Amino acid sequence: MALDLPLVHASWKPILDPVRSTIDTILEKIADQEIAPPHDQIFAAFQMPFESVKVVIVGQDPYPTQGHAHGLAFSVPADVRPIPRSLKNIFTELQSDLRISAPDNGDLSKWSHQGVLLLNRVLTAQVGVSNSHVGYAWQVVTDHICRELGKANVVALLWGKSAAEVSSFFKNAIIGVHPSPLSAHRGFFGSKPFSAANRILENIGVEPVDWRL
Repeated sequence: MALDLPLVHASWKPILDPVRSTIDTILEKIADQEIAPPHDQIFAAFQMPFESVKVVIVGQDPYPTQGHAHGLAFSVPADVRPIPRSLKNIFTELQSDLRISAPDNGDLSKWSHQGVLLLNRVLTAQVGVSNSHVGYAWQVVTDHICRELGKANVVALLWGKSAAEVSSFFKNAIIGVHPSPLSAHRGFFGSKPFSAANRILENIGVEPVDWRL
């Protein structure tokens, strides 16, 4: 019997059905764990209709700090302080690329409303332990999701090594360095990913994203 998937929009059901057994196995495995994001927010990225997705930003795995991850890759709830350093680097590049001032909080929900799917390759982590669920087969799920997004001609911003693994699924993939403080200076800064994604959208006849937060 399939487990409940809180927050998932009905349009994702046919997309997720082929990997539901894998999802259910993972959810059963982590049922008693303290995880990030909380159990009821694992699928928060999929509240938006599948048909509305223009751009997918793919990251690695959720912030492991208690209260930081809320189901949208790189995003944190508005009351989280300080803003995680990877997210601060994203805001720095956003300002450099599009002259958009950094917001006063780290909630990226407005991007979701603009058709930006914020997707980690691994959807959960044990609280306090980065990469702790990398071996839990989430990649099987997110590979499948990315394959379906690619068929829908979604533009992909792939940040980091694990994100780059799904590049073959997309006609329009922009592969970049992860915005982590450990790697951002190796090519994330100056990469202008937001304007690049909008140029592709315009070229394929799709309204560009308003990246303002």
